[in-house]
Amino acid sequence: MQGIVTKSTGSWYEVFLREEKTTIAARLLGIFRLDQSRDTNPVAVGDFVTIEREMDDFVISKITERRNYIIRQSPKHRVLRHVIASNLDQAVVVASISKPRTSNGFIDRFLVSSEAYHIPSIIVFNKIDIYSEKDKQTLENWSATYQKAGYKIILTSTYTGEGIEELKEMLRNKRSLFSGHSGVGKSSLLNSVEPSLDLRTNEISAKHEKGMHTTTFSELFQIENLNAEIIDTPGIKEFGVLQMEDYELKDFFIEFLPYLNQCKFHNCLHLREPGCMVRDAIEKGEIAGWRHQNYLNILDDIRDQSAAWELKKRGI
Repeated sequence: MQGIVTKSTGSWYEVFLREEKTTIAARLLGIFRLDQSRDTNPVAVGDFVTIEREMDDFVISKITERRNYIIRQSPKHRVLRHVIASNLDQAVVVASISKPRTSNGFIDRFLVSSEAYHIPSIIVFNKIDIYSEKDKQTLENWSATYQKAGYKIILTSTYTGEGIEELKEMLRNKRSLFSGHSGVGKSSLLNSVEPSLDLRTNEISAKHEKGMHTTTFSELFQIENLNAEIIDTPGIKEFGVLQMEDYELKDFFIEFLPYLNQCKFHNCLHLREPGCMVRDAIEKGEIAGWRHQNYLNILDDIRDQSAAWELKKRGI
């Protein structure tokens, strides 16, 4: 039997069987091993799998090669990666300028991970009805920078309904990943897109102005009236970039691309090298300085991760 993984709860998976039009619980066949892998999970939501019967259980016996996937650093093992979802048409990062505030560093890490696997990204700034004048200035700055780079920006409010119809049209006929910090309103947005989902939502912690987790596991939902599939993910506190060489990172900052072949040195990393056209563009205001700073921060993390992984392989 052929199916698609719609929910992962650890050792068991919910799988929708397309021909039978039913959802079953299945476990992973014992042949799958993670000993030599950097993955913490061999199966991810969105995977196409083969199901077999084993005694009274259903087991996943084969995972079809993924068209693409998006990963993050494992929250428990800094050198390992966690596959968030696979076989995506696009990825949506939901952010908020306030209550809770999403850093542009988090957004950029998400965008880099999506770019690395050729997954188009959309940035949704939610809760725009509560923004102060200062928040609105920040929103205008960030939106202009991301739009100039080529990203689609949608401004939404589940209170006023602004942007909801535009978001629906962007989701139509696609499989989309939804991700973001806890408390940015992912579940409320999805309820606005399709009220029948009736996803649980929580208030923001008044003390810390941070969200409390309402989604425990990634889960795929069918939105029939949009012919769409949405993968909702648990709130992510940090988004560590993994499985990338330091020289590759520059290719995933879209606004850098026109300048890369103009640098004096072909292996320029846009740090302090003479004749760097990316840094020249920053000085001219053609590239936002904060985007370059986020690039440098991610570059440092990639180098640290590579060194840590080498030590792990050597048993140190």
